[in-house]
Amino acid sequence: MGNNIVNIATSAIATVLFMEMYPLYGATISTIVVTIVVLIFGEISPKSLAKENPEKFAMASAPLLKLFMLLFAPVNWLFKGWKKFLALIFHTDEIKPITEDELLTIVEEAETEGGIDEEQSELIQNAIEFNELEAWDVLTPRVDIKAAEIDAPLEEIEELFLSTGFSRLPIYEDDLDSIVGVLNQKDFHNYIKGKNTPVSEYVKPVIFVAGSMKISQLLKRLQMGKTHIAIIVDEYGGTSGLVTMEDIIEELVGEIYDEHDAVALQDIVQQQDGSYRVLCGTNLDKMFDFFDVEEEVDATTVNGWVVLQLDNLPKVGDSFVYEADYKRFEVKVTKADARKALEINMTVTELPRDE
Repeated sequence: MGNNIVNIATSAIATVLFMEMYPLYGATISTIVVTIVVLIFGEISPKSLAKENPEKFAMASAPLLKLFMLLFAPVNWLFKGWKKFLALIFHTDEIKPITEDELLTIVEEAETEGGIDEEQSELIQNAIEFNELEAWDVLTPRVDIKAAEIDAPLEEIEELFLSTGFSRLPIYEDDLDSIVGVLNQKDFHNYIKGKNTPVSEYVKPVIFVAGSMKISQLLKRLQMGKTHIAIIVDEYGGTSGLVTMEDIIEELVGEIYDEHDAVALQDIVQQQDGSYRVLCGTNLDKMFDFFDVEEEVDATTVNGWVVLQLDNLPKVGDSFVYEADYKRFEVKVTKADARKALEINMTVTELPRDE
């Protein structure tokens, strides 16, 4: 309100003065001069200074603002009364809830303007998007599950604990579609190893959930069940993958490393020649976000996207071109195994936009 009053008063006073001085062109001159003055001294300069030194500016201007608040309190009271009167007549007092997209935009603007740093922005955005993520989005796929058969030799189980660095291992009968529970490393070393105790006596129950379950709900299930691992099942009851409590927490705070973790390669790295090395286990939405591309593809990972484009299992040397959002992606498979692409090299160029 104060900003509007000052701008209107400035325009009115300037118009009167310039009309007296230059009767023929006073209105035009007033418009030009007031616009320049208001923009420079009323908008750009004070806001730039306040942005550079917000605390000092706030402390210095606080006494003056308090004085104006007292002086204009009666006027403010009248305007508030009028606003309430209009709200009663037109029922405009309903507050529209802010949408998720609007909230994300506010956070991004706050980061751009320096109000929050990149880490704070990422944490807030992760928290906002947390409720939208499903178990499918964070699971370790079946092909990457490290598990032991319930009748496996103890030496084999011990070696699996050592090689993976995991504190818990899924235990199955016959195959991964018949997971019966989870074995804790401490239980294995304290009660099973060297004592010929059956593994089955210390296998703890595991929870089974659908991949469509929201990870916020899954986290509560894990907490209620006092367990750290959930098995994700498909529509036929088979094992699609697993989700750990750590996987869920990492969606909020980022990658968590412990003493057993090797430092992971970055998912997307720009090379010296300007091209990008991309790990094919990378989430596809994450890759598209990295390149500022909005694209809907029926795949979760970069490998899934590569398979869709090639219409075949990828091999080293396979290549294709993909265009989206005025960007051209020249993709070449640089690492692969018998079943999937492991790494691609990608050159990204901007396409001309239609005028």
